[in-house]
Amino acid sequence: MSLADTQLALLNDLVAEIANDNAFYASKLVKAEGKEFESLEDFSARMPFTTKQELAEDHASNPPYGTNLTYPVSKYTRLHQTSGTSGRPLPWLDTPEGWQWVLDNWKSVWRECGAQAGECAAFPFSFGPFLGFWAAFEAGSQLGLRCVPLGGQTSLERLKMIDRYAPDWLCCTPTYALHLINVAKREGVDLRSNSVERLIVGGEPGGSLPEVRERIESGWGAKLFDHHGMTEVGPVTYSDGEDPSLLRILHEAYFAEIVDPETGLSLELGEVGELVLTTLGRAGSPLLRYRTGDLVKGKALPGEDPQAFALDGGILGRADDMVIVRGVNLYPSAVDAVVRSVDGIGEYQVLVGSKDSMTEISLSIECLSQSNPKSVEDALHKKLREVFSLRIPVEISEPGVLPQFEMKAKRWKMLQ
Repeated sequence: MSLADTQLALLNDLVAEIANDNAFYASKLVKAEGKEFESLEDFSARMPFTTKQELAEDHASNPPYGTNLTYPVSKYTRLHQTSGTSGRPLPWLDTPEGWQWVLDNWKSVWRECGAQAGECAAFPFSFGPFLGFWAAFEAGSQLGLRCVPLGGQTSLERLKMIDRYAPDWLCCTPTYALHLINVAKREGVDLRSNSVERLIVGGEPGGSLPEVRERIESGWGAKLFDHHGMTEVGPVTYSDGEDPSLLRILHEAYFAEIVDPETGLSLELGEVGELVLTTLGRAGSPLLRYRTGDLVKGKALPGEDPQAFALDGGILGRADDMVIVRGVNLYPSAVDAVVRSVDGIGEYQVLVGSKDSMTEISLSIECLSQSNPKSVEDALHKKLREVFSLRIPVEISEPGVLPQFEMKAKRWKMLQ
């Protein structure tokens, strides 16, 4: 059976399960004129998109959980919450079966990255309502990993626990992996001599960028794997073992499409567009043709099923985060790659404003060494101009002034 046939069978099973009892999708499926689809192309042609705005409006009109629930609320045992990257955070419920589907997908991520039962994984962050590493932690436990929570502590205390319990794996955001490198340097801790051999980073773009990946791998003396997912869809991708610039999709769990953000029309592989996902499980809180807002570029994999495309360069940015400065499209991931290519920079912030009705940006950076900050500023200014052909102002911020991020970083600030 081809991948497309497998996806179609899972899709039709899901639709049959939710068609009568899920109020949110019942009307959408009626408009799509049917409860069964002949092909994936038929599904894409007939089924309308689901958007974050729709979900937000549904939650607002039907608090607190909305109507995208296939079963009575009493059947749901897990509550997580979206990160609020675009708008108010939304609660997301799972039945035991739906939550196990999420964990099974994360176990696939662990396996594809090479994790084995008996190894140890550390999680240096505080667990909140955001789904991400809850799923990684519980999936790792089911897989036979010894999982060490490192929440509720300072960064230095976390480094001491890493030294004490000697984990093989570390799971965190790219930002926090870099932050721990800076803390270790400041405190005289040699990260390259510790036990961590592999990191899985997620929660924000960056792990597939060569500049970010090389800085993290060099600082930790370990191999890095990127991963991405969302609370509302679950874990979606993992780094290709041979080409770390590629994110592979868990295609047997998701039907993935790439569309033009403006027209909604399907794009050819190689074109940058918006990732659209259909969850082929998680019947209790499904998503059909969900516009994620993530900008990606699909790439065919030689010798593999044509349906099994990967994401070239990982998550390139958010459709609503791109800004146009004097005709140049600037994505957060592109700016992050430039910043991370310059030595001596800790945190940074991008300020987006307007001058004479034109969009302008500037950067504030934190220098790790105060001995010669001007050279760091000049180096970044030069690199930005080389890459973007723009003069982007750079200023040095006092140490500790810029926000520090443990979970998803929000470095772009819109000025009034």
